[in-house]
Amino acid sequence: MQTETIATPDLDWQEDALCAQTGAEFFFPEPGSSVRDAKRICALCPIRTACLDFALSNDERFGVWGGLSEKERLELRRATR
Repeated sequence: MQTETIATPDLDWQEDALCAQTGAEFFFPEPGSSVRDAKRICALCPIRTACLDFALSNDERFGVWGGLSEKERLELRRATR
């Protein structure tokens, strides 16, 4: 029987993420809640680009990643097709 290996993404960049020091409630707010605070934190984050790349590559559909909301990431994906 042949076993299949599944590649796991390198997530070391998350250790330097400001969100890891802040708390998920900012980045995964209740529907209809503001993402303003999450975006402010993302704007200061040194790994924001890696975070956004990860979210786009892995089709993250919830939360704020790389400074963009779900809707903004969807619009970005549509614009780059």
